[in-house]
Amino acid sequence: MLSHARDFGRESGDLSTAERLIYDYRAANLTPEDRALCDWAVKLTLTPGAMTEADVHGLRRLGFTDEAITVATQVVGYFNYVNRVADALGVDDEAWMTPPRDEWLRRKANWPR
Repeated sequence: MLSHARDFGRESGDLSTAERLIYDYRAANLTPEDRALCDWAVKLTLTPGAMTEADVHGLRRLGFTDEAITVATQVVGYFNYVNRVADALGVDDEAWMTPPRDEWLRRKANWPR
């Protein structure tokens, strides 16, 4: 997540939103659609068995098509799969991807600045 948020910050020129995405996407200035998609991704990641038709309807009400919902589900599922395989095999993150845990916690504790 950290590297993707930083990429977003570089590409968009919006480093403030990128930092909010890193530490707590709920504090970022997101559209209702983007917020709902982040909520969807979190729920699918943490409690996939709790996903219901109501979750799909919630995204549809915000204008997401069934195709967009399917693609979002596949992307979230793919990244969950890849991360679990890497964790199971003990693949280390690249040094540039993640700061040391203590540094990350220090930054989070001091956020927002």
